[in-house]
Amino acid sequence: MGCTALKAYVQLDLASMAASVIPLTETPMKPPIRAAALSLALALAAAPAALPQAAFAQPATPAAEGMFAATTLNLTAYGESRLPPDMATITLGVMTEAPTAAEAMRANAARMTGVIAALRKGGVGEREIQTSGLNLNPQYRYEENKPPILSGYQASNQVTVTVLDLARLGGAVDATVNAGANQIHGVSFGLRDPAAAENTAREAAVRALQAKAELYARATGHRISRLVTLSEGGAYTPSPPMPMMMAQSRMKDESTPVAAGELKVRIDVSGLYQLVR
Repeated sequence: MGCTALKAYVQLDLASMAASVIPLTETPMKPPIRAAALSLALALAAAPAALPQAAFAQPATPAAEGMFAATTLNLTAYGESRLPPDMATITLGVMTEAPTAAEAMRANAARMTGVIAALRKGGVGEREIQTSGLNLNPQYRYEENKPPILSGYQASNQVTVTVLDLARLGGAVDATVNAGANQIHGVSFGLRDPAAAENTAREAAVRALQAKAELYARATGHRISRLVTLSEGGAYTPSPPMPMMMAQSRMKDESTPVAAGELKVRIDVSGLYQLVR
């Protein structure tokens, strides 16, 4: 094959290759636009492969590094203080029954007026007496194979009394019973100002927490560097109501005995300590 023929063949082959690459459209894409589109396609194809590498290449945060670098001790402890109560709360009331609702309420009001007067005479202030329940309910008699038969009405009135002088508690209860009270629901003891008892319990709790931290530090060959956090939980709560027997009419020569006992105030604390060698 001569040189002229070889040159013509190469030109023909290059022309056919160009025709297969460039699409035949009515508006051919210009070379600069085609280059930009090709660059964008290559960039989008490479992006998904690069994302996992970027995600796993993030360095650890300083907080996480410090958490694993430091040796910490997380502990809880509690402290208690005990002291006698200086107040009591008692709930008592009157229940009456009558054929009609009006009669039941009138009888109840008369007897409750006497109860409140007896409390005031016994040294209980007006602000220490609060109505806590007032109810009126119909009463029915039930017979076999018959509808309920209305037999009357029952009225009840309850007051919650705060007694600040515990020496008068038994006498006040007896006075209310003698005046017409026929319901006593219990007595609970408390503190008028629990702040001092709570602070004593707090100091005891912190001492117990510190002693426990020092024990663990010694046992593990460390020493305490610093207290990182300290939190508190729990506080003073008054004693729950205790059942109290209603005074009997024959006990007129002596008041009902009431034992106040002792209250326990508890404070819980938790602390995070940093240890060093």
